[in-house]
Amino acid sequence: MSAFWAQLFLMLEWAFFAYFLCINAAYLALHYVSVFSILDYMRDHRTDYLPRDLPAYQPPISILIAAFNEERSINSTIHSLLQLDYPEFEVLIVNDGSTDAPLSILIAAFNEERSINSTIHSLLQLDYPEFEVLIVNDGSTDATLSSVIGEFSMVEFPEAYRQRIGTEKVRGIYASTRYPNVRMVDKVNGGKADALNAGINCVRYPLVCSIDADCILHPASLGRVVRPFLEDSNTVASGGVVRVLNGCTVKDGFLEKVELPRQVLPMFQNVEYLRAFLFGRMGWSPSNALLVISGAFGVFRKERVVAIGGYRTDTVGEDMDLVVRLHRRAREGRRPYRITFVPDPICWTEVPSDLKSLMGQRMRWQRGLAESLIPNVGLLFSRRGGAVGWLAFPFMLLFELLGPIVEIVGYIAMIILWWFHVIPLQVFLVFLFLAVGMGIMLSTNAIFLEELSFQMYPRVGQQLRLFLAAVFENIGYRQLIAFWRVIGMFKWLFSGNARSHWGEIARDGSWQHPNGAGAGDTRKGGGS
Repeated sequence: MSAFWAQLFLMLEWAFFAYFLCINAAYLALHYVSVFSILDYMRDHRTDYLPRDLPAYQPPISILIAAFNEERSINSTIHSLLQLDYPEFEVLIVNDGSTDAPLSILIAAFNEERSINSTIHSLLQLDYPEFEVLIVNDGSTDATLSSVIGEFSMVEFPEAYRQRIGTEKVRGIYASTRYPNVRMVDKVNGGKADALNAGINCVRYPLVCSIDADCILHPASLGRVVRPFLEDSNTVASGGVVRVLNGCTVKDGFLEKVELPRQVLPMFQNVEYLRAFLFGRMGWSPSNALLVISGAFGVFRKERVVAIGGYRTDTVGEDMDLVVRLHRRAREGRRPYRITFVPDPICWTEVPSDLKSLMGQRMRWQRGLAESLIPNVGLLFSRRGGAVGWLAFPFMLLFELLGPIVEIVGYIAMIILWWFHVIPLQVFLVFLFLAVGMGIMLSTNAIFLEELSFQMYPRVGQQLRLFLAAVFENIGYRQLIAFWRVIGMFKWLFSGNARSHWGEIARDGSWQHPNGAGAGDTRKGGGS
């Protein structure tokens, strides 16, 4: 290798090393914030983490319960408190006297005949006082429409359709004769974003919850994700943790047993989801700098969404783009607002179990990231950008959007330098050890945070499998994901904007069959 090329690759390697230090320092800072944020959340909202053994000296205390629409659980809570092993205490209940905010659940569906009915039935059993379920059939070519009509005794209803957001033609609106809070919109196919916009045009309530058609929710999901709207009237959006459903058991539309995936790819994705949600997103929420709310489950204030024109239909990342535009519009208009993340595991979704589906999903996500950030680059370092413009946006741009390119170039440069004996083998191995070791540390930190907080995988065997997955996902799998993301970047650069569409993901559906014998199928989904 000539001196010029050797010097060039060395400069690239030093630049990569500096970038490597910066990105890991940023992730560690997010982890630090997330730990204290989750501990604060558990202290404020959960009673399962009280100390078991109090000191010998036990002064009199007052137990204060702030109750808000808790008629189903408040009495049992008080009875359990009265049985506490403590010498002197009082229980004071404060009733807020308000009512829960009514909410519209929006399901955009395309070719979901196998799962849509069970999803609707499970939603009807959610523990929430007032909500409606609106299904938008986006021109499905299978029996989705007829299946829902038959299952829920639906009839076409002459309801006025007010098109506040432009969409493809709506062919009809149906109402259930058995469930007064279930309706369906049938429209010409226009993609997921277009279907969501049509649903927003039809919903009745001020809060809109969008979920994927194959998601499984916790019975208390709505109450938890709506809580930020009740605690702060300036809240415009709220999202929650999405967990991996593969390997779990579902009965009657609800999660019956939490288990780890049995296949390698879903297991690696499980670690990714823990890392992304527990400290990737939780770390940004306290500073009101959250830029991503998963399309699988999120709640939005309807009028704020309508004011910015709804979901963009010329992007495959419509969920992130909506959140970024909400930030930008509020910042530019100097309007008080909050976009909040709820760390409770409240939504479960099936992840790809084959390489082809996983590749398509990650390329689509990377493209959606670019299509969300670049059109809103005016938020970057803007005078009124706040933490989102000065911290979160640069982080997403430098580390999430450009990170895969830097990572792949860094690996290639290091291999070339070692191959041509520009650097010794020891330096090459130290570099690999640092790169892989930091990834393992971040993943194990996410597992530690999970066990510190919600303990969904309490058994020793589960924790050991999670640890092994955290180690081995950094050897080959992470690099493969980075390569796919680079391809997604180039597709975005050279093929222009893409219309929002339904990404095809092969799902095994084993969680619907306790014996794991369910036949695989291919479904359309916007991803999670």
